[in-house]
Amino acid sequence: MSTKLAPCEYKTGKTLGQGSYATVKEAVKIGTNEKFAVKIISKNLMAGREHMILNEIDVLKRISAGHPNIVTLHDYFETPNNLYLVMDLCTGGELFDRLYDQGSFYEKDAAHIVRTILKAVSYLHDQNIVHRDIKPENLLFKSKDRNSDLYVADFGLSKMMDPAKYDLLMTTCGTPGYMAPEVIRKTGHGKAVDLWSIGCLTYFLLCGYTPFDSQNNVDELQKIMTADFEFEPEYWGGVSDAAKDFIRTLIVVDPAKRATAKQALLHPWIVQNDQPQVNLLPVFQERFNAKKAFRKAIGLVKAVNKMGGSPSNSKLNLATPEEFRPREEEHEMVWERSK
Repeated sequence: MSTKLAPCEYKTGKTLGQGSYATVKEAVKIGTNEKFAVKIISKNLMAGREHMILNEIDVLKRISAGHPNIVTLHDYFETPNNLYLVMDLCTGGELFDRLYDQGSFYEKDAAHIVRTILKAVSYLHDQNIVHRDIKPENLLFKSKDRNSDLYVADFGLSKMMDPAKYDLLMTTCGTPGYMAPEVIRKTGHGKAVDLWSIGCLTYFLLCGYTPFDSQNNVDELQKIMTADFEFEPEYWGGVSDAAKDFIRTLIVVDPAKRATAKQALLHPWIVQNDQPQVNLLPVFQERFNAKKAFRKAIGLVKAVNKMGGSPSNSKLNLATPEEFRPREEEHEMVWERSK
């Protein structure tokens, strides 16, 4: 790929988040004062994994500005130390953090959110792209306005598929709790993994806990592989049968029998607007415990490893020692990628 030396067009500001191999900062474009989010990726950490970043850029280039609920890549460039991806700035927070803090949350609100996600995922699948990491942390609100757009973000694990080859993806990746059984079994997977994740997310959205929640990590993985879940009356008493049926069409072990994004968009729970007017927020808040979920996610990755193979592309598996963190630039010149 040819490059050219050019003046830096952005000034970075406060840190918005710290991931396993990247830092996300607020950035302002010099001259226009437009605000963006810039993902700063350490070259040291990604040495030998450059294909992952190139894949993320290729995916974002294909889908950017193609759908109103998918984050757009506006620019990308590199310096001797880091790679930079300039994307939409989302200041409204992550999905569940936003819901947890608001005063009320009804089933019709959940249906609207899931409908939005399904439309975005349907667009991705039309482009032969599998997201592979649909989860609350990757669903961001554009602003703090109550009617703000919701964006699907973070395409670091996404993959473009070649429909002519009819091939399946084999890498173990994703986030435990939203990971489809075919990913855990390493039997090959495709677009259907995103629908399983949406099913788990919908379940979590309506009650505040994941469908296979267990104190034992191996037991939880076994439940995932057999789709062994239930709707506990204590927490699901105010949820409609239509919502439960919708979830059952997505949390299906056989990916061939799982609803597609387009089929899910036609489900009565998504199409109709007659969901019961019961405030689900008290139950959601009671069950939602982000710290516990994070600790269990770490344990589940270890359990996956014990059951055969290491999730080579799992973001939870990447080390983050200080020497691998993105480094501050010493000058204002950058190597900008040719478009």
